[in-house]
Amino acid sequence: MFSFSPHNLHNLISHHKLNLQDSAHFAPLVTALAMSDFVADWLKKDKDLLESWLTNPPTLAECDNYPKRLTNLLEQAQSEEDLHRLLRHFRNRELAKLSYLQSNKRASTQAVFERLSDLAEALILGARDWLFKECCQRYGTPMNEEGEVQELLILGMGKLGGRELNFSSDIDLIFTYPDQGETVGARKAVENSKFFTRLGQKLIQALDQITLDGFVYRTDMRLRPFGDSGALVLSFAAMEDYYQEQGRDWERYAMIKAKILGEDPANPNHRYLSQLLRPFVYRRYLDFSAIQSLREMKHKISREVLRRNLSDNIKLGAGGIREVEFIVQTFQLIRGGRDKSLRERSLLKVLPQLARLNLLTVQQVEELRSAYLFLRQVENVLQAMKDQQTQTLPTDETDRKRLVFACQSFLQGDELVHYPIEDWASFLEVLGQHQNKVRAIFTQLIGEEDEEDEAELSGKLAQWRDILNYQISLEDLNPVLSDYLVKIEDYEGIYQHLHGTFQDWVKRPIGTRGRAILRQLMPKLLDEICQRADYLPLLPRLLKIIDQITTRTTYLELLAENNQILPRLLHLCSQSIMIAEQIARHPMLLDELIQQTNIATVLPLDGYPQALQDYLLRIPKMMKRARSMPSANSSRARSCISPRPIF
Repeated sequence: MFSFSPHNLHNLISHHKLNLQDSAHFAPLVTALAMSDFVADWLKKDKDLLESWLTNPPTLAECDNYPKRLTNLLEQAQSEEDLHRLLRHFRNRELAKLSYLQSNKRASTQAVFERLSDLAEALILGARDWLFKECCQRYGTPMNEEGEVQELLILGMGKLGGRELNFSSDIDLIFTYPDQGETVGARKAVENSKFFTRLGQKLIQALDQITLDGFVYRTDMRLRPFGDSGALVLSFAAMEDYYQEQGRDWERYAMIKAKILGEDPANPNHRYLSQLLRPFVYRRYLDFSAIQSLREMKHKISREVLRRNLSDNIKLGAGGIREVEFIVQTFQLIRGGRDKSLRERSLLKVLPQLARLNLLTVQQVEELRSAYLFLRQVENVLQAMKDQQTQTLPTDETDRKRLVFACQSFLQGDELVHYPIEDWASFLEVLGQHQNKVRAIFTQLIGEEDEEDEAELSGKLAQWRDILNYQISLEDLNPVLSDYLVKIEDYEGIYQHLHGTFQDWVKRPIGTRGRAILRQLMPKLLDEICQRADYLPLLPRLLKIIDQITTRTTYLELLAENNQILPRLLHLCSQSIMIAEQIARHPMLLDELIQQTNIATVLPLDGYPQALQDYLLRIPKMMKRARSMPSANSSRARSCISPRPIF
């Protein structure tokens, strides 16, 4: 079976000059090395761990109590460099043990991703606590007005929060702290916001920075309020304001799995934060609007799968992990406000409740459970091979053999489940059966794309809509522009125009309705501009006009819903920069575009006095309309500020 493994093993024996002939644990070691290049590479660096495996191989019980063992280890750290090194060594050792257990089928799939989550939580909190003490020594201890010490609370999102982490996963985090105030005990007091921002930056560096010892976790902070454009750390009050006034449907979806790392029911700050977030995620009524939101999210993912050719992706592809998650979380969003049993963060704990509540049949629940565990087994084995984050089926023959071996049988709970897998073809057949069952249930619940949706999946407008947000990147923009006759050397300029504009719009008082219309308008506008030869001068002219009317929903609707006006506006702005500047300065001129004759007809010389008189008669009506629009400084405008994604 392991025709590819002796190379790793012989290299290891030669490197450490070991005599392994008498070891009773030689065969399991061969299996572990055969299944993972990461394990082989780490054992080459860690002779002590290798020797311990030959006498006392890893057990699942040994993979418990991470916090205590890590705390004892971090007491040795005298500097941040020491902290970084110890964190990485601890992480790699424990991952190697879990890979050993997984490869030798001594731990279930669920047990592995639960231990992976526990390990990540211990590493994050261990680093936070060490750095908190170091920051207190430098900046003083953060306090509120009542003299209470403040702490940094960390929300673990996604699979980390659900205790379902992948073997080589990114971690999504949100930082928060209870109250405003300032530090006490240092020569110069520092505001709590600055203290916790510095602490958060140091924590990200401790986890994410690549050193000679590798990294701990790739850390993503974009799920926080306002994303990359927002503060790294927010107080409870700022968090509450944001989720009450600005929170979006996709953020509700993300918050289902949010967990306060190191959660302690006896901690009043932990209890308060949980109560703060719950009303945002779970509504008191049956929230059927969640289905449409999830359907739109799934359509976006489907377009990404097509665009990036991710058909072999076991997470995003049809019948993949994401669809299982969508099925479960749809019921959680719809009914979780009324039924507390659906508020579990773990997918496997929620599934049985769906059968109990007659939301799915017992057979459907079992099909989803089996498919989910099979897909997660494939995912973890893929990532354990080289400690790389991937969900794409391999093309390499050795890696395919590894997957075949790992999926022939593996522990599900306490039971060793066997599958009729002998080679790559039979593996694909079993995988396809699971995916088809998931897709059937997903289609029944969420709905299948109709012909119009299918056409939209590959449409240019859909591609624009997917990338037009406050985090737009040049990498996302390039493949969209490649569908037009846009010169490659102009890509960077177009990106700079869009990125700069969107970053400014993030903090505009545009309001929910205005952002919805922008989401409808901007793909049309950019599609039209990029089809023209004069796209480069035309783009900033049109962006300037839209920039001036972002808070005037009436004009946004005028451009979005009247199919004749936008082409006229593009034609005029392409012919004259003066006209574009005048329209930007006086948006009421857009009214003139409604009547084509007003623009195209040249008046006789003696007709100007009467035309001017007719125009002046409209001033009271236009002024009344202008007065009805909220200014950027009005309380009405401030109440609808939505610095989240523009579209």
